[in-house]
Amino acid sequence: MHDKSAQPGPSAGLLFLREDELRLAQDMIFFAHRDLVATADAMLADMGFGRAHHRALHFIGRNPGLPVGELLQILGIAKQSLARVLGPLIRQGYVQQLPGRVDRRQRLLSLTPEGVALERRLFETQRERLTAAFREAGGPAVEGFRKVLRGMMKTEARSYLDRAEAARTAKR
Repeated sequence: MHDKSAQPGPSAGLLFLREDELRLAQDMIFFAHRDLVATADAMLADMGFGRAHHRALHFIGRNPGLPVGELLQILGIAKQSLARVLGPLIRQGYVQQLPGRVDRRQRLLSLTPEGVALERRLFETQRERLTAAFREAGGPAVEGFRKVLRGMMKTEARSYLDRAEAARTAKR
């Protein structure tokens, strides 16, 4: 019996590029995402929020003072859609919006203390699953996983990650 979860060895050649293997990878991505977000989705639903709210909280939390325009680019959504997401987060006290320091028309987003606590609870629902999976896979597999994910991203997402990593490295 063929173990689909096993890592292909050097002799596997390019078998992982066959359609059935690519479809298996697609299935795995769908199931992994579903299971990763399930607990956070339930928590958010109880609050009247959804995944778009989670994504906004995540990126605002990772980038305090994030300009609205940059959040639009990161999320890849229209201004109207972002307004539907940000409105409740601001009204309920999870996100604050301040004018830019140089350009007062610019709107900068940060999490309030309540927003930080909510984003942290959401992260904790996923942290255990990610940690367990990474430990089970081991360092080389995690690095390979990151390369695959990066390879699936568009150039602007890669650039965002490069800038974010450079900023985190500069802070150390």
